[in-house]
Amino acid sequence: MRAQRAARARGRAWRTAVLAVVVAVLFAASLMIGERFYGPGEVLAVLTGQGSGGAKYAVGHLRLPRATLALLAGAAFGASGVLFQTMLRNQLASPDIIGISSGASAAGVVAILGFHLSQTTVSLWALAGGLATAVVIYLLSSAGGFAGTRLILIGIGVAAILQSVVTYMLSRAAAWDLPTATRWLTGSLNGATWERTVPVAVACVLAAPVLLAGNHRLAVLRLGDDAASALGVRTGAARLTVIVAAVALIAVATSACGPIAFVAFMAGPVAVRLIGPADTHVLPAALVGAVLVLAADLAGQYFLGTRYPAGVITGVLGAPYLLYLLIRTNRSGAAL
Repeated sequence: MRAQRAARARGRAWRTAVLAVVVAVLFAASLMIGERFYGPGEVLAVLTGQGSGGAKYAVGHLRLPRATLALLAGAAFGASGVLFQTMLRNQLASPDIIGISSGASAAGVVAILGFHLSQTTVSLWALAGGLATAVVIYLLSSAGGFAGTRLILIGIGVAAILQSVVTYMLSRAAAWDLPTATRWLTGSLNGATWERTVPVAVACVLAAPVLLAGNHRLAVLRLGDDAASALGVRTGAARLTVIVAAVALIAVATSACGPIAFVAFMAGPVAVRLIGPADTHVLPAALVGAVLVLAADLAGQYFLGTRYPAGVITGVLGAPYLLYLLIRTNRSGAAL
């Protein structure tokens, strides 16, 4: 049995390494492909500070911040999604389904259209909006005892309310402000800068040790509160840590590039299918999220005849998957 466990662990490690290689390939492709193709040697020269001319500007100032933001935001979306899905033991319990992303989006739109704030301040508003929404949903769902199904249903209702706020702000906005807000709401990496990328990098760096240290508690939470308490896990503190880390990741990523649709929703289930059973899928889901955003941005920019934001591509992929999941759940007779 010990040998079988070791073999399964090696298999998971190997598949995770393959995912990391795919991320690296897509990241490199994002630096090379554009209006003009630059070979690996030219890209490497720019990255080592030896490039010059057009390559230095195109790769160093345009493509590198965009590719880095795509990688970090995708990882943040994927990790936050699988954290909620694992904690609540439900594939529908993703931040973009239960309203967390909607809270960050509504706060960001108010900051952009209502107060015309800078990108850094918009990030802070989106973070505050995501955290406030999470607190409201958690308090409403924990009345009479915490229940994952209740949280999901309340989150869907809160998301609808927040979407009406976004619609109202768009209807009252000046014509010259609409393109910026609409592009942001669609989920776009256009205009990516280091100013937008750094907060996402900081959030990922700060959340990573917290999540890695809490892997064991997260795995135990999957067994239910009674079993987790019997095993010595303080369920309230463990759940609060997971929620804060996940909300911080999704809110900061949303503030940087908008709510890229369904990445948080899809990354976890795809990682589970690829990696197989494991105590936690945070790292594989983060890698799958990075793959989805990098690939969607590349496809939307250069491979479809016209340019589409990354959120449009992921929306096309995620909406059918959501319908499939709902139909499969209904046919099996399972609850949400």
